[in-house]
Amino acid sequence: MTTVALFAQLKLRLLAGNLRADTQRKIGFIFTLILAIGLAGLGFLLMSLLRLAPHDVAAQVVIVVYTFMLIGWIVVPLLAFGLDDTLDPARLSLFPLRTGQLAVGMFTASATGVWPLASLIVTFGGMAGLASGFGGLVLAVPAVLLQFALCLVASRLVTTALSSGLRSRRGRDVLAVAAVLVVVLAQLPNLIINRGLGDPGAMLDRLASVLRWSPSGLAAHAIADGGLAGLAELVVLAALVLLLGWLWIKALSRALVTPDASTQAASVRKESGLVDRFLPDGQLAAVVTKELKYARREPRFRVQWFMSVVVTAILAFSLSNGAGGQLGGVVVLFPAFAALMIGLQAGNSYGFDGRSFWMNAVAFGSERQVRTDLAGRHLATAVIGLPLLALVSAVVCALVGDPGMFLPAMLTAWGELGIGLGVASLISVLIPYTVPERLNAFSGAAPGQGGQAFAASLGGLFSIVLVSLPVVIPTMIGLAWVAVLAPFYGLALEIAGRRLAARIAFPKLPELLAAVSKAS
Repeated sequence: MTTVALFAQLKLRLLAGNLRADTQRKIGFIFTLILAIGLAGLGFLLMSLLRLAPHDVAAQVVIVVYTFMLIGWIVVPLLAFGLDDTLDPARLSLFPLRTGQLAVGMFTASATGVWPLASLIVTFGGMAGLASGFGGLVLAVPAVLLQFALCLVASRLVTTALSSGLRSRRGRDVLAVAAVLVVVLAQLPNLIINRGLGDPGAMLDRLASVLRWSPSGLAAHAIADGGLAGLAELVVLAALVLLLGWLWIKALSRALVTPDASTQAASVRKESGLVDRFLPDGQLAAVVTKELKYARREPRFRVQWFMSVVVTAILAFSLSNGAGGQLGGVVVLFPAFAALMIGLQAGNSYGFDGRSFWMNAVAFGSERQVRTDLAGRHLATAVIGLPLLALVSAVVCALVGDPGMFLPAMLTAWGELGIGLGVASLISVLIPYTVPERLNAFSGAAPGQGGQAFAASLGGLFSIVLVSLPVVIPTMIGLAWVAVLAPFYGLALEIAGRRLAARIAFPKLPELLAAVSKAS
């Protein structure tokens, strides 16, 4: 059996294994399959409709789309690192294959699956919408295949070259922040257009003129040209694909014999910490110290904190549209939304502890100790969240041009944070689930617990929104004095939620431990 056939069968068996898993994984796989098919059909249709547009506009659109497809092929596998074992060359290092054979096999695995097929179909849509004449059709097929091969090889080259660093904590931190920045940058054209800062046609023309000489731009222009110039561009593109393939094999050879940073010893620092200066020794101080270290060291925590700020800033920038203070009380919604996101991230307090939660379960001897543990977690969240929400409130008020709403917005957000923590306590003990111990900062629940994670997020969202209405709505309609009561209202609900959660959790600690210790 050839290497290509072997890896193709392995990948297909992995995909088919989803159909033999539990019901939730089956539903997830079928949903992904339907989504991929739908996006492939829609993408092909939209790209083929470019034939109705002027030829130069169609060429510009295909150039931009092909380039962003290449960028997506490079970025998305990095986000999936740690979720898809076929992306990590270290997982395949024990296979009895030479480096060249392993590269061919990994290339085959990359091209096998519903999403690669959907990408190829959309790429062929560019051919249907742009190719004209006999020369265009002759050059279009190799141009599409070279574009697809370029995406695969560039994706594998970047993933392999960064594989050692991505297994380290610092590498995951950089990746998490970079992923958020990519999301923000993807929204820039939309934000600029919404604020009337640019003409879409002119922006497309300038962007296509810049990307015209990129590798994907060469493929799109070759389809549009259909002559000797297009043939020369395909020759250059083929040479570039071969060069990237050679670099990938070299990077693969190095990755297979180089120890990664995750296996190297780390330095140990003794820290006195600020917590010891303000809290007496005991359970509360220990929990606060642990949670603050988690927030500093765990990439998934940092992603959630960063996303709450970035998403709020994008919403404020987009919806304000130069309102110049005309939003009025609606301004309080933006910091409150950031507080809601922070509260939701505390909705699975014990999930990140995982199997190590058994030490807590053994040590807890009363409801009071469970309450103290939750209080320490909430206090650590407040230490970070309260200054962060004050900063978000200041930034939002500056963006919308209404600095007078800073204090009501900040106080409302603080109250919303207390509400979120109170609801999160109940969610944590009523719908607990395992957070996988994976390398990726964007991993969710363990297999089979996706429904629980979805129910926890949705239930927490609606509960926080519902309970916060008594302070948010009056502040929005102009009763700014109500915002002064918001922090006390939030604190009262946090205490009530924490006490009730401790009463529920203490008798069912074994079940709670089992729920957060599922195999992932």
